[in-house]
Amino acid sequence: MFDLSESLRSAGQRFTRSSLRRRRSDAGRLRLSPVVLRAFRAAVSGDERPSIAAVQRSLAALCRARGLRPPSRASLYNAIRAIPGHRYTASELPLHVRLALYNLGSDAVVPGHQLVFYGLHYGSVDAASYVLGLPWLDLYQAARHRGWRPRSRGLLLAAMRVRGIR
Repeated sequence: MFDLSESLRSAGQRFTRSSLRRRRSDAGRLRLSPVVLRAFRAAVSGDERPSIAAVQRSLAALCRARGLRPPSRASLYNAIRAIPGHRYTASELPLHVRLALYNLGSDAVVPGHQLVFYGLHYGSVDAASYVLGLPWLDLYQAARHRGWRPRSRGLLLAAMRVRGIR
């Protein structure tokens, strides 16, 4: 005969706090070794998007030479979203782009993905043209952020498609 109270007691013992799978302490952070991360950042920091398969092959060769485990392709795609992109000093930007950064001082340092966002949302046609010519990583990271207006996002996605950035 089935005893409901015994079953609940047994289930309670199996699912105590210590038995539940805990979240990793480094969840959400890159777990690539510093050497591999530097090489990866150098490989993806160009103006145009590199072949991730080629980047993975070069990193695998580096890892073999150093006795490290090579990163998977999924790890590289996750790293693209997480690595810091380019940074721009506001005073070095053209005037029409600085006007789009209406609330920043001239000594501010702006991450590339935010420059793309502000340039397309608040900038003139000249500012939009400038930010759409930034390195691919800035556009890629900007497209993955929230808060886009439909027209601005459409313009960004169209420019990314033309440049071969997916």
